[in-house]
Amino acid sequence: MAHNCLQCIKYLMFVFNLLFWLGGCGILGVGIWLAVTQGNFATLSSSFPSLSAANLLIVTGTFVMIIGFVGCIGAIKENKCLLLSFFIMLLIIFLLELTVVILFFIYTDKIDKYAQRDLKKGLHLYGTDGNIGLTNAWSIIQTDFRCCGVSNYTDWFEVYNTTRVPDSCCLEFSENCGLHSPGTWWKAPCYETVKVWLQENLLAVGIFGLCTAMVQILGLTFAMTMYCQVVKADTYCA
Repeated sequence: MAHNCLQCIKYLMFVFNLLFWLGGCGILGVGIWLAVTQGNFATLSSSFPSLSAANLLIVTGTFVMIIGFVGCIGAIKENKCLLLSFFIMLLIIFLLELTVVILFFIYTDKIDKYAQRDLKKGLHLYGTDGNIGLTNAWSIIQTDFRCCGVSNYTDWFEVYNTTRVPDSCCLEFSENCGLHSPGTWWKAPCYETVKVWLQENLLAVGIFGLCTAMVQILGLTFAMTMYCQVVKADTYCA
């Protein structure tokens, strides 16, 4: 009975980690695709220029693949060391995610202020050599969200040292339309506009976060249950 139980858990965990590994492959693939085809679309942050969507996906996908691989081999080989390693790695990631979420809610106001300050600093890199990624990112954000600047369209006045905004701020796009009167520009601040959009989609974000947590808890449960079963089987055989 115990052997049948162990075999059942073994194959369940193998399938679970195989799907986990395939998910990591998918995330890594999307990250590489973004890096190759959308390489000019980078981060908006001047302090963390490497913190782009492509890089985040590549790093996340790599970690997921490694953890999934360790879990698969640990399950199929019934290896206590690999099962425990899988459990520890997944637990560390889960605790880190939980810590980040808690700190985010505790320091929301401070994060808001820092983010706006950093974004305004990044505006000064707009259109400069070597910052085409940041330039394209701001153009896409302002066009898609119909907004201008971080907290106000006047943020751009400090960048250009004149009454001017990028052409992506215009109600109707045309070359050098950013030199026209403010009546032809979007007035909504981009930071608040994007923030409202995120709040409106908070349910989807919450469901995604909950599903992620449940998958990780399921993985931890499988790993520890199988580890205990292997230890019991080894003890019984001894």
